[in-house]
Amino acid sequence: MVISTIADQILRGVEGVTDTLSAPFSDPVIRLGVTGLSRAGKTVFITSLVANLMNRGRMPQLRAAASGAIQTAYLQPQPDDTLPRFSYEAYLAQLTAQTPEWPDGTRHISELRLSLKVQPSGIFGALSGPRTVHLDIVDYPGEWLLDLGLLDLSFEQWSAAALARIAGRPGDAAFMDVLGAVDPADTLDEVTAQNLASAFTSHLQAARAAGFSDCSPGRFLLPGDLAGSPVLTFAPLPPGTYGRKSLGREFQRRFESYKRNVIKPFFRDHFSRIDRQIVLVDVLGAIHAGPPAVDDLRNAMADILGAFKPGRNAFLTRIFQGRRVEKILFAATKADHLHHTQHNQLTAITEALLREAKDRADFAGAQTAAMSIAALRTTVEETVDHVDGKLNVVRGRLLDNGKQAAFYPGALPTDPQHLLAPAKAGKDKWLDQDYQVMRFAPAALTLKPGDGPPHIRLDKAAEFLIGDKL
Repeated sequence: MVISTIADQILRGVEGVTDTLSAPFSDPVIRLGVTGLSRAGKTVFITSLVANLMNRGRMPQLRAAASGAIQTAYLQPQPDDTLPRFSYEAYLAQLTAQTPEWPDGTRHISELRLSLKVQPSGIFGALSGPRTVHLDIVDYPGEWLLDLGLLDLSFEQWSAAALARIAGRPGDAAFMDVLGAVDPADTLDEVTAQNLASAFTSHLQAARAAGFSDCSPGRFLLPGDLAGSPVLTFAPLPPGTYGRKSLGREFQRRFESYKRNVIKPFFRDHFSRIDRQIVLVDVLGAIHAGPPAVDDLRNAMADILGAFKPGRNAFLTRIFQGRRVEKILFAATKADHLHHTQHNQLTAITEALLREAKDRADFAGAQTAAMSIAALRTTVEETVDHVDGKLNVVRGRLLDNGKQAAFYPGALPTDPQHLLAPAKAGKDKWLDQDYQVMRFAPAALTLKPGDGPPHIRLDKAAEFLIGDKL
């Protein structure tokens, strides 16, 4: 196992040297990782980003688009033959149909290459002519990102943390009842193991549906081809000494197998090669779910930052330490569910969550930022008469029944600590406000030539993530 680890490190080092030495003689490549937590909208983000980079009429805050430096953008075959292609055309067709629909969420890793022909500025740019910059977008489930934190934990440490986290979450009693009827010191019985794993998976599914962010291990929710395999047939257990052939000893072995055969290959083959990263976060959904969900999001953001190797892709750094992520953006999605007068509050809350996460993760090196966005705008803003005066609302088509409705979610506090303090204090609900969330369907679009789908600050997010490379 040690030899295998050393070999992996040597291989990554050789790949880093090769990339570094060949970079001056090849087109520059940006590998952008896109992930999200609990229905944050990864698929829609990627689809809208690509559409708006190909038709840049709505991208004024992306300087290379506003100045005309981007001459054209086009899709090319992706460089990784073993990864599924992100189904951009199919998703765009769903979002731009006469009766548009939301595409299905991310269930596996996929990739898409968008090539941009860019005219460099300055005298040397005029002499050299346009160059091509490749943007490789890697889409993967957020649950997989949270799994990286398990690499540093033993089965006992993970079990203690998982059992502490379960308390008070949806489905906790049902799982604890199943666990309480089992003696982990008994000889392994596969049916008992499967029942425990099934009950634990049901709890994770209920917690995710209720708005909680950390629902790891991630493959329990998105098993794919691993469904029913021993590597996904374990659950947290109370502390104890478990003998050979016991259920407890087997769960310890399977947890280590999960780290070795599921988490490490993802880190080695995909995650460690990312240059820039955006983490989409449904902050509004967590606020609606209550203080426990906000506190869980706060902890999840710290775990996410801890998973990254911060630093700049300097020449010597890339030779001796491999590629390091340079920029990480935490984007609060669904900003179109709020009137623009509340966007500053949403951004401030996200920034406060990120600031605490950076402190708790002892994180430094990469450039991080937070902002509120909507990759696809689904609402229009209105001001309506109310018993207390004028009320700023958003109007859109409801997902459940297709009817138009005006919506006011409640007033977000101007001081983020009014939300973070009750969350950290373990409160069950907000004392002075009831925050609501409405599920809107995508609006029917009539796009002008040269315009991509309407959005909120997608261009600003793109400027932060890739603007310096264009």
